[in-house]
Amino acid sequence: MAEVTEDKKVDADSKRVHTYPLIRHSDMNDEMKTEAMELCVTACEKFASNNENAAKMIKDTMDKKFGASWHAVVGEGYGFEITHEVKNLLYMFFGGNMAIILWKCS
Repeated sequence: MAEVTEDKKVDADSKRVHTYPLIRHSDMNDEMKTEAMELCVTACEKFASNNENAAKMIKDTMDKKFGASWHAVVGEGYGFEITHEVKNLLYMFFGGNMAIILWKCS
C-alpha cells in the first residue's frame, strides 16, 4: 500500500513542468524585464488562489514604476492577440502552467 501512495505522489510531481519563472517572449530591456519578472513571481506567490488580485497588483505596481496604461492577465489556458508599445511586453509562465502576459499600450 505504501508503494501505491508513492506512485501517486510521483505522478502529481511529474505534472508540474517547472517551478521557476520561464519567459516565453519579451522585448523589454533587461532591467525592466528583471523587475517585471520578479514582480509577477511575487504577485503569483502572494495571491496563489486569486489570479485577479495578482493581475491587479502587477498592473498597479507597473503603472507606478513605469507610467500608466499597463495591462496584465494571469491565468491558465487562455489565448491572446494584443497590440502593445514596442519594448513593453512580457509573456511568461510560473509554477508550471500559470501564464502571465504583461504589456503597455496607450
